[in-house]
Amino acid sequence: MIYPQGPARERDGSCCSPLSAIACASDFFRIPERQIPSPPPTAAPLSTPLLPTAVLRADPSRSPEPPRQARREVAAMDEEYDVIVLGTGLKECILSGLLSVDGLKVLHMDRNDYYGGDSTSLNLNQLWKKFRGEDKPPAHLGSSKDYNVDMVPKFMMANGTLVRTLIHTNVTKYLSFKAVDGSFVFSKGKIHKVPATDMEALKSPLMGLFEKRRARNFFIYVQNYDEADPKTHQGLDLTTLTTKELIAKYGLVDDTVDFIGHALALHRDDRHLNEPALDTVKRMKLYSESLARFQGGSPYIYPLYGLGELPQGFARLSAVYGGTYMLSKPECKVEFDMEGKACGVTSEGETAKCKKVVCDPSYLTNKVRKIGKVARAIAIMSHPIPNTNESHSVQIILPQKQLGRNSDMYVFCCSYTHNVAPKGKFIAFVSAEAESDNIQSELKPGIDLLGPVDELFFDMYDRYEPVNEPSLDNCFISTSYDATTHFETTVTDVLNMYTMITGKTIDLSVDLSAASAAEEEY
Repeated sequence: MIYPQGPARERDGSCCSPLSAIACASDFFRIPERQIPSPPPTAAPLSTPLLPTAVLRADPSRSPEPPRQARREVAAMDEEYDVIVLGTGLKECILSGLLSVDGLKVLHMDRNDYYGGDSTSLNLNQLWKKFRGEDKPPAHLGSSKDYNVDMVPKFMMANGTLVRTLIHTNVTKYLSFKAVDGSFVFSKGKIHKVPATDMEALKSPLMGLFEKRRARNFFIYVQNYDEADPKTHQGLDLTTLTTKELIAKYGLVDDTVDFIGHALALHRDDRHLNEPALDTVKRMKLYSESLARFQGGSPYIYPLYGLGELPQGFARLSAVYGGTYMLSKPECKVEFDMEGKACGVTSEGETAKCKKVVCDPSYLTNKVRKIGKVARAIAIMSHPIPNTNESHSVQIILPQKQLGRNSDMYVFCCSYTHNVAPKGKFIAFVSAEAESDNIQSELKPGIDLLGPVDELFFDMYDRYEPVNEPSLDNCFISTSYDATTHFETTVTDVLNMYTMITGKTIDLSVDLSAASAAEEEY
């Protein structure tokens, strides 16, 4: 569950910010909220709730309508738009909402009859049909409608860019979240809790006593580091000093370096060791600040009813500000003028004109290139993952060195406590950047951590990135979702696209106290 804003504290009053689990963090601070413009006066009030009552609160005075097939399709296709967005994945829905708030005229189309695209959540019947080719799962798994299984499973950093974007846009009012129970790391064949309190740090076997003392000095440096205050730099230029060089100054052993880079800074591989240390320090501070946000054992939060709620929340935002939505639109062919610039989208013989097109890679396959594959296993279970303190929601990071891989593997688990499965059921995912075509063998280290499973599904999809020049063709294409179990890379892509489209940057200096919440009983 999500607790009121402020640094989490143990019952004895001790601070439990992480880095700080060894070196106690300073109190969390607040930043004034930036208000977005009021919706146009034509926006109708919300009549039928589409999403759960909000727990993360923003401005309660606004009651917008849910996304819908707004206006008759024939009339909508006859109009000209500033932007046509193709696909209702999370990235596309965030951009649709942001652009609509900016006053642009937006048409949002999808070939599917549901919101979410690749980042949707499926009920049990849909899951069974996708992976087993039929829609009649075993009765012992429970009701289909009680399942919300994410196709791109990720947690949200409690102090991260997605939470800030939700608050900036007031989409928080449409969603409910709960804190994730625990964050763990796989080391030397065992699962270990990433310390979240002073006591956990003292008891943790991840470091010896003397190593903890050395690490504590490094954590204090990171905690106190302020990019704008040279006094906190201790004469070190982190824009030129590599991560390896910075850590070496504190004499930390390789296992600790591995733990810091992958379990705290959340790097996907070891390339960061030879890159400027500033990024690693910022990542560690984000982890620390996120853990300090709520009383929990991890820096993550997760929406009730699954991640499919997120695209719908931003779709609502777009609809409030005049966005037009059309689902079940086949083909959606992008049209180009004589200069090679996107000028419209044709579907079912009708063409809607536009100045710019935003889409996922599947709509403009000739303007993207393959950059890798994601391998994923989805498990339905009747128990928590063993050795995770009976956690009902958890992340386990398996660093690349522990497995002899080129990148990390991730285990993600949530359960009925987040309303994604019937009572007593758990949904676990094992994800990694695919390094072979043998998905079952490649994911085996993560699957072995799950214990007995009721059902197991395997999935592999290609990842793409755009190769076009948007300034020449007016096409803005998102990058496919990666294997990481948090949204920082996802929102970074969105914010970069927004800047390319509008020439502006978004100020995410928001009042994070808007993410306060009421408790819920489960």
